[in-house]
Amino acid sequence: MKLDDRDIQILRVLSTEGRITKAALAERIGLSPTPCWDRLKKLEKAGLIEGYRADISLKKLGPHVTVFVAAELADHTSASFRAFEDAVKRYDEIVACWALGGGFDYLLQIVTRDIDAYQRLIDEMLDARIGLARYFTYIVTKPVKGYGAPPFDVLLDLE
Repeated sequence: MKLDDRDIQILRVLSTEGRITKAALAERIGLSPTPCWDRLKKLEKAGLIEGYRADISLKKLGPHVTVFVAAELADHTSASFRAFEDAVKRYDEIVACWALGGGFDYLLQIVTRDIDAYQRLIDEMLDARIGLARYFTYIVTKPVKGYGAPPFDVLLDLE
């Protein structure tokens, strides 16, 4: 899909203000509501907008720990990768997982109540024999910068 300036404006606004009303979005980008809504539906249909979500304050929910885990698999076959990825999707505590090129096979982001709960999860994963050979734990001591809007200017070469 070829994006024009208005499409990029819509994406830019929604990436930081997902709850903006359609009328406010239309006003912000200088369109009337119907054409803005049509563009929004087209962007969603094309898969450029994958969903809408809220950023939740974990600190206000209660005690928690965020852990990043660099994981290595025992086997490097496509079946092993599929099995591990299927298993990871079954654990709610694993809030994100990325396949990596280079030294480690995967980077997992895990959120649990405490370190004991994290260790129980890892033990469960090891007992489940999902292909996890080695793992390296990195405990988050404080968030510095959360997930933000993508760098549209860089990605779309708009500079």
